[in-house]
Amino acid sequence: MRWFDKGRRKEIWDEEIQWPLGDIEAAHRIRDICRSALDSAEKTGGLAGGPVSKKDQHEVERYEHAAKAAMEIAIRISDDLLRDSSVRHIVNLCVKANDLRTARILFRAIQAVSIREDALNEHPALRE
Repeated sequence: MRWFDKGRRKEIWDEEIQWPLGDIEAAHRIRDICRSALDSAEKTGGLAGGPVSKKDQHEVERYEHAAKAAMEIAIRISDDLLRDSSVRHIVNLCVKANDLRTARILFRAIQAVSIREDALNEHPALRE
């Protein structure tokens, strides 16, 4: 039966991007990617360094692919404020996944003071 052999579903970050992508469209895409991967990031963050099952490994890989795709899109945004806002979404995703190393690196890339302060208020662990 073919019903049970549907294969992997296509994720938003796996879709081909038709470049050039405008800054606003890129920011929307990053926001959508981060929202789609939030559940995987939360599950990844809940793993306490113990043995990782096959299902958990899938969630970890899903989060990592989403974060990487979002970062690749963010690099190409030319508007500083839109880029900072988009990076803020990625920082939230990384914090949910308990990937504080990546979150801190991305946090340092945010230049807008208001966005930095907002991120610090929501995630005090980024101060370190």
